[in-house]
Amino acid sequence: MIKRVKTGIPGMDEILHGGIPERNVVLLSGGPGTGKTIFSQQFLWNGLQMGEPGIYVALEEHPVQVRQNMAQFGWDVKPYEEQGMFAMVDAFTAGIGKSKEYEKYIVHDLTDIREFIDVLRQAIKDINAKRVVVDSVTTLYINKPAMARSIILQLKRVLAGTGCTSIFVSQISVGERGFGGPGVEHGVDGIIRLDLDEIDGELKRSLIVWKMRGTSHSMRRHPFEITDKGITVYANKVLKRGGIVEI
Repeated sequence: MIKRVKTGIPGMDEILHGGIPERNVVLLSGGPGTGKTIFSQQFLWNGLQMGEPGIYVALEEHPVQVRQNMAQFGWDVKPYEEQGMFAMVDAFTAGIGKSKEYEKYIVHDLTDIREFIDVLRQAIKDINAKRVVVDSVTTLYINKPAMARSIILQLKRVLAGTGCTSIFVSQISVGERGFGGPGVEHGVDGIIRLDLDEIDGELKRSLIVWKMRGTSHSMRRHPFEITDKGITVYANKVLKRGGIVEI
């Protein structure tokens, strides 16, 4: 039996037929405003509720801002940081400003993937992490797309090797068809794509599981909503061109 990691996101585990297979690296791909960061933070928070330590790698936002944003959904990670169950890897500030006083795990040179991996590996070891989110992985190779596959595979080796189940947030532009580049798409175990589409003059959110190694999954496009408690996915509904249909 494959051991699964429950996302805890309402409706999502039904679509994944029980959850994400343990040690999988999942690419969470989508354009701006689709809910990628919320999805990944909810995955970590739900893990903490199940007693699974987690790490959030902040590449696009100040760690203080990340904590504040999570707290708005009722996900206050500070007590978990104090207990040694949650860690933030600061790959945003490069240790400039007050971060060096507050943050335990800082990546000083983002162009040095070896340093990035060393800091991440130390954080995983310290808290015995089970879940890791890298938000966004695109930042690591945006200026060197030829390195994308190599970077993804190096990260995957470390994360799967330490027993972590991981989400790599991938930025794509509006209307882009792929998931973040061929090297990336082929290097991961799973792909979940979030979309925001205009249907009858209204923006609708939906997601589709493109692939997930180790499990069957729904092949349909399901609508989801972002509420003040996070994301809710409607596993019993499908988004079609004509609108949302119950199944």
